Amino acid sequence: MKRKHLSLAIGCVLLSSMPVAWAQDAAPATASPATNATTLDSVKVTARKREETLQDVPVAVTAFTPETLDKLNIKDLGDLDAQVPNLTVYAARGSTSTVTAYIRGVGQADPLWGVDPGVGIYLDDVYIARPQGALLDVFDVERIEVLRGPQGTLYGKNTIGGAIKYISRGLPQETTGFASVTVGNYNQLDVKAALGGEIGGKDSGLRGRVSVASMNRDGFGTNTFTGQDVSDKEINAVRMQLGAYSQDDFDVQVAFDYMDDQSGVRGAKMLAPNPLAPAYLPTDDRYDIRSGMKNINDTEMKGASITANWRPNDDWAFKYVAAKRESDTETNIDFDTTPRPLVDVRAFYSDSQVSQEFQVNYDGGGRARGVMGLYWFNGDAGGQVLNYFWNPLLATSLTNPLFGDTQGVVNTKSVALYADWTFDLTDRLKLDVGARYTDEDKHAVALNRFYTSTAYETSWGTAANFDKTVNFKNVSPKVSLDYQVTPDIMIYGLASRGFKSGGYNIRANTTAVPRSGEPFDDEQVDSFEIGSKMSFLDQRLFLNLSAFHNKYEDIQLSVFTSYTLPNGSQSFFGDFTNAGKGTVNGVEVEYQFLPTANWLISGNLAWLDAKYDEFISGGVNIADTQYFTNAPEFSGALNVEYRTDLANGGNLSARVGYSYQSEVWPTTDLSPAIKQDGYGLVNAGVIWKVNDAWSLSLQGTNLADEEYRTTGYNIAAYGVLTGFYGPPRQYSLTARYDF
Repeated sequence: MKRKHLSLAIGCVLLSSMPVAWAQDAAPATASPATNATTLDSVKVTARKREETLQDVPVAVTAFTPETLDKLNIKDLGDLDAQVPNLTVYAARGSTSTVTAYIRGVGQADPLWGVDPGVGIYLDDVYIARPQGALLDVFDVERIEVLRGPQGTLYGKNTIGGAIKYISRGLPQETTGFASVTVGNYNQLDVKAALGGEIGGKDSGLRGRVSVASMNRDGFGTNTFTGQDVSDKEINAVRMQLGAYSQDDFDVQVAFDYMDDQSGVRGAKMLAPNPLAPAYLPTDDRYDIRSGMKNINDTEMKGASITANWRPNDDWAFKYVAAKRESDTETNIDFDTTPRPLVDVRAFYSDSQVSQEFQVNYDGGGRARGVMGLYWFNGDAGGQVLNYFWNPLLATSLTNPLFGDTQGVVNTKSVALYADWTFDLTDRLKLDVGARYTDEDKHAVALNRFYTSTAYETSWGTAANFDKTVNFKNVSPKVSLDYQVTPDIMIYGLASRGFKSGGYNIRANTTAVPRSGEPFDDEQVDSFEIGSKMSFLDQRLFLNLSAFHNKYEDIQLSVFTSYTLPNGSQSFFGDFTNAGKGTVNGVEVEYQFLPTANWLISGNLAWLDAKYDEFISGGVNIADTQYFTNAPEFSGALNVEYRTDLANGGNLSARVGYSYQSEVWPTTDLSPAIKQDGYGLVNAGVIWKVNDAWSLSLQGTNLADEEYRTTGYNIAAYGVLTGFYGPPRQYSLTARYDF
């Protein structure tokens, strides 16, 4: 790995400082006791654009503090998967940092440019429009919030399934920071550090913070054809913030983030022999491949934002956020995983976005409070995909091998107005009403051609050539009632609408399938939810329940569509269509229990019943034969933690966790070979907080080394049946110094 030497050097410097730090802390340690707490703390969240405790918010939201993220060993957003009911998050096919996210059966598995995600991901107050690079690594975080159900009346971009909010550490007045080194199997070496505080003295009004992270490990598998690692990790990231504060009523904050992912290609397993490559039978290892393509899988993502807050008085607050983000990806995808160039793809993605948001918050301390906002977004998502498709059983011809070039760009312009107000009808009963109006244009330019060689210079045919614009308008209302039955029990009912615009398939083949160049429709979800937030036993038991009924219309699906070439053979292209209608019902349970000062039991349970009511194929409704993707019927997690104070003033915590999900169909082709049966994962960890400064953490994930698929490819025209698997057993040791 190119940067491992740098990471090792930083790590050595940090570790070499440990004796000095120990000497400075020779006095009796003053670490916070682990077992003083006899009640549970309710986490502060900003899910409704005002600070509230988690137990007071009448919406389905799960929040993670930095301490919880450390104890659960959450390394990136994918590790949240089991800890949030009805959430599915994992790295997309062939990628390390491209995210696939689903909430309550709603999401988007295809990272096709110009298609909106079903689950919105926010870095602080900025919406990340593209999935490339959005599987964010966790470092120097203040909080992560996961909101389930349609979002759009409170902030940012409209999202139909839910939102994941990654909130960085704020700008402190006192100088604070940390440094950590993690080592583990597969030669893991992670280095993370942050430093923040006042700049130029106490009266300067300037504060800053810098956070850096370098995450590296060897591959889970090997490309046995080249000898190179696959499914390795090599990611460097940095975040910088600078804030200017004028007393307590005005501040301006500038932020910059950068991520460079130079991990290798993803390992995969051939699930069945490929008749076009009989010499290459499936291997025993679920990560090893035999690819002849170059080991390129690079993503670079960067962003900058400016946030201004003005509080003219205690009742009103104004906020303005302007941001620009860019990302570039180059990746090689060997669908067949063999040295033979059966289905080899080189893909280049280039994305940019500019967004502006103006918010007004009002809370006069009376019976009404709320937020109003204006959101503007302008983004370009484009790229080029070079295809090499070959059937060695057929004679060489103009269409075999088939050399294709797919290129284009989709521009999205979106303007939205939103408002959300809460009215205290009585001291116990509250009414919340909101709405969002969205006006969105999708302008697509596509040029897809066939060529005579891998030089991609002489074209013999055009699959698609169009320049089109389509407009979508939508009004999404929301209304909820919540009632405080007792000071410790709140119940609520919620009805809301979610919307995701349609667009164009940039990979269309209008010559073979004319309708593929027409726009696909927008999605809509009407969601009805009831729930409760409850605490019992003098705040030692939190129990949050929710049940929902969603009507899902014009479901957008990415599929592989076969077509006949001029020579009579079969090929395929990436198609995009609307499936029809579906109904999604579910129940979610989240719990935390503190039976004694030493023991903490937490987790979740979820039931999901997602079914198609209408799925039109060839003019026939085949809904009874179809399944929602990434929608397991049952899932849940159980974490048991023991905490105790130590005689030297430090404390120790030990955790064992188990998570389970039932059968899941990861891909829209519904291949039985890619389908994943129910499985469970066992994780564990021990954290020794030596004192207020030093801590050591030993963590293990997937300790039973369970084999489970997250996604795959099924391309019958070229004999491809490939599965991608979750990480194997991993264990690590972390030393951390806080100051």
